[in-house]
Amino acid sequence: MHIAMVSGEYPPRWGGIGSVVYHLAGHLAQRGHNISIITRAHKGRAPPQQGVSVIEVPWLKAPMAFTRSYGKHALSALKVLHQREPIDVVHTLLPLVSWTKKEFRMVEDTIAPVVSALNGSWIGEREGMRLAAKHRESATWKNPNDLAILTTAKWYAKYEQAGVTESSMCVAISESTKQEFQRWYSPPEHWNCETVLYGVDHLVFRPLNTDNEEEQLEHEAIRKKYDAADEDALCGRASKATPLLLAVGRLVARKGHRTLLRAMPEILRRYPGARLCIIGRGHMGKTLLKQAKKLGVGHAVFIRPGMSFEDLAQHFRSADLVVYPSYYEGQGLIPLEALASGTPVVTVDQAPLTEMIDSTVGELFETGNPADLANAVCRSLDDPEGRTAQALRGRERVLDTYTYEHNAEDYEQIYQNLVTAS
Repeated sequence: MHIAMVSGEYPPRWGGIGSVVYHLAGHLAQRGHNISIITRAHKGRAPPQQGVSVIEVPWLKAPMAFTRSYGKHALSALKVLHQREPIDVVHTLLPLVSWTKKEFRMVEDTIAPVVSALNGSWIGEREGMRLAAKHRESATWKNPNDLAILTTAKWYAKYEQAGVTESSMCVAISESTKQEFQRWYSPPEHWNCETVLYGVDHLVFRPLNTDNEEEQLEHEAIRKKYDAADEDALCGRASKATPLLLAVGRLVARKGHRTLLRAMPEILRRYPGARLCIIGRGHMGKTLLKQAKKLGVGHAVFIRPGMSFEDLAQHFRSADLVVYPSYYEGQGLIPLEALASGTPVVTVDQAPLTEMIDSTVGELFETGNPADLANAVCRSLDDPEGRTAQALRGRERVLDTYTYEHNAEDYEQIYQNLVTAS
């Protein structure tokens, strides 16, 4: 089949959607399909993949409005592509592409059936930011993107509504996201929607191999860099004296980094050698460092910008715990990348995170509650043997359920059913 993926994110602009599209496209191509990606133009190039072609289109660099600008240019490119090489299925990645009902119908009538992946919603993003603000996270007005979502989410939701009502098939990335769309977007009575949770690249995100000399040296370098290098840590065992906590995600309010920092004084009271590394791009870096110093934990907190997949994967496998205090997710890939890396996860006790994480592979805490977050982290640190067992179970969970091999099989079946029915 010739599958056209319309995705506002794609390498070198990674993001959650960009990562998914890159890996899913590669696995579908390995299964013999011809994949065309229509994405926004950026400097730099994605790593090439056999069987995958990339078409870049211009877009207006403005918060929220880019989805409409990109959507129009992507639609033009889609028409040209179909004339040159007939398309069997169009796979749109919502909400980063905004098409009207008329445009969805045109694609359905003149090009191919549309599969719309529901990667969370603008209304959900807005409510997540409101919840974060309630728990004293960063002021939204400091971030133009967050401010745009708060003020225009209802307007742009009409394009998601169009995708829900006019696509041949919708695929929600979690049961929580499917319920969101049922609650806020009033889908048709016989709505054709399935749930497929995304996977991760289990070959990149994998446990530490201490028999690999180069990898062992990289591990030791990371532990020393963050002043978390007791003997157990350096040998790849669960650290008792200098545990390394890792938080990964954009430095924006809804990711909950300030809640995590408010938990650090209690964590350090019980584990003075603990260290926290936060990895992410965003406007809040200086704000978080200032807060850490004000809380008296500045010596134990490190903030790093985005990095390559390889470096990020090494951080995942070198950490003792991954902490994910997010206030809203469509699914949340970071916890799965942690589990694939053999690292237990401490995250919020709300869906969709609870669809993936439970006490067998990590710990849960009350959303927005720094005291409960600290208790959850310390429960895990108190039980190094239990952490080791959780790490093994977490890796098994990913391999059993959350891989791109699984995703490619699921989407292939969805595509084939649509093509057969059309």
